[in-house]
Amino acid sequence: MKTRRLALALTLVAAFVFDSGFVAPVVAENWPAWRGPSANGVSPETNLPVKWSKTENIAWRLALPEWSGSTAIIWGERIFLNVAQGTELYLWCVDRTRGEPIWKKHLSGNNHQERKQNMSSPSPVTDGTHIWVMTGTGILKAFDFAGNELWARDIPNDHGRFGLNWGYASSPLLHADSLFVQVLHGMKTDEPSYLLRIDKASGKTRWRVERPTTAIRESPDSYTTPALLQYANTTEIVLTGGDAVTGHDPATGKELWRANGLNPTNNGAYRIVASPLVQDGIIYAPSRERPLLALKPGGRGDVLRSHVVWSFDSGPDVPTPVTDGRYFYVVRDNGVMFCLDAKTGKTVYGPSRLPPATYSGSPVLADGKIYVTNEDGVTAVAKAGPEFELLAQNDFGEYTLSSPAISEGQIFIRTDSALYAIGRRTAPRE
Repeated sequence: MKTRRLALALTLVAAFVFDSGFVAPVVAENWPAWRGPSANGVSPETNLPVKWSKTENIAWRLALPEWSGSTAIIWGERIFLNVAQGTELYLWCVDRTRGEPIWKKHLSGNNHQERKQNMSSPSPVTDGTHIWVMTGTGILKAFDFAGNELWARDIPNDHGRFGLNWGYASSPLLHADSLFVQVLHGMKTDEPSYLLRIDKASGKTRWRVERPTTAIRESPDSYTTPALLQYANTTEIVLTGGDAVTGHDPATGKELWRANGLNPTNNGAYRIVASPLVQDGIIYAPSRERPLLALKPGGRGDVLRSHVVWSFDSGPDVPTPVTDGRYFYVVRDNGVMFCLDAKTGKTVYGPSRLPPATYSGSPVLADGKIYVTNEDGVTAVAKAGPEFELLAQNDFGEYTLSSPAISEGQIFIRTDSALYAIGRRTAPRE
């Protein structure tokens, strides 16, 4: 117990340092948000499982009522899940050791299907004391770890009906004392897109700024999650959607820079699903396959010509890429994988073939390996580095949309019927 308490304390310190705008090594046995401890799909964990099946190397299996694109969020002894069940949506808190629900709290009614997704797609986020969760219906709620509801917001009621063609799916970004919630839409509404800063303690809106676009038809729609950019003494919120990548001042929401380069042919069907990510001071902005742009920070105004470092025309549509700052890994929807030089965009390898299927979950990088699960429930494990090597294909045979989460030596994968804890839990690092 003493070891676990020490690790939790270290993780809280690391989270504080990260949120305060300083760059420091992250002690990360937790998975506090959709893309993990550093919001980029990278985990420092080692000695992770490589091979498993539905009956081998499984710590426990928790039955779930429906599929979801939402990822499991893990902090200490608690796992949090955005869960759809019939027409209702719930936040589940699960005991991490036993794999059993501790409490279930109602979030919203009006759950329904929009093509692949239902209204449970946004992933929760936690700071280790509180948990915040958004639904596709626009309900945003805060809870403590005991399950007490602290506040609730109805975003469409306050700011107008969501108008995305396939339903809302963006997860909130937690930074310092605020949640940043994007609503970038336009296919089914004439209302403007916007970014909200919401006080995490009270739920009150600190500011709302409109985010203009000249995108047409479906192209204003964005299903992405905002990214946090930190360099020198500067912090910015990065958004992609509406044919552009933009940087915003977290204090005011003011747009600081913009690159209108994510839809060079003005295609009316260029909605964006894969989220932006930041690593080693470079902003990576996927679009609908082409182009994927890499930008250096520090620009103001129009930065398309001045700050684009490289571009790539075989990017993903749905899976968000992952990088360690040296190699940049792209998994396309059809299971074709590329490895690029993260600084130059030069192709290191690819196209290389993962198990053929449709890939909607995003890859994660840990322990020198890439883990990515396709819609058939097969998790491919590929060797990280400059040479492609497929190490394992682990088949659950269950429909899967979400991305893996990693914590204390275990991998957590959510399918349409269960949450699996894979491997043995290890003691946190000291």
